Amino acid sequence: MSNYSIQTISENYKMTAFGVSLDDYNDWAGNAAKTAAKKAEITENGKLAKLLALADGQEYQINYVLEGKAWRGFGVKGAYDVEDAVVLDFLAGDYLVVPDTGSDKDRLADEITGKVFGGLLQEITDYKYVGPGNSTFVKAIEDGKFYGEMWLRVKKVVG
Repeated sequence: MSNYSIQTISENYKMTAFGVSLDDYNDWAGNAAKTAAKKAEITENGKLAKLLALADGQEYQINYVLEGKAWRGFGVKGAYDVEDAVVLDFLAGDYLVVPDTGSDKDRLADEITGKVFGGLLQEITDYKYVGPGNSTFVKAIEDGKFYGEMWLRVKKVVG
């Protein structure tokens, strides 16, 4: 079984991000291309850098259900009034925290996401993912390596 922990967040919090709606959640290749194009756009036009400068500088990849549709974006913790960005609500409660390390900063968040939704959630029987979203961060550690964590709100299964 993969390495994970349960952490309790005592207060609701917000995240601000730029992103895209995913029309067909099962279109993995199309969604990856759409997400990559959005990331390239907000990187090239400087919007992501401006948002990072308003916050603590830590970038997050965020998956969320927005207006009833799957949504993926890139942003920061905190609420900021930034053109074309959305402010997302994350609720207090228990969170499944899944860490990992890797040598490719740009792929690590997707690798953790794949591990979580590709089997780990099915292995964990005492907690259930309840959303409405999740976030993953990646940061440099040492020797060209990176550390990342995915945080998903879960609820203890009773009975």
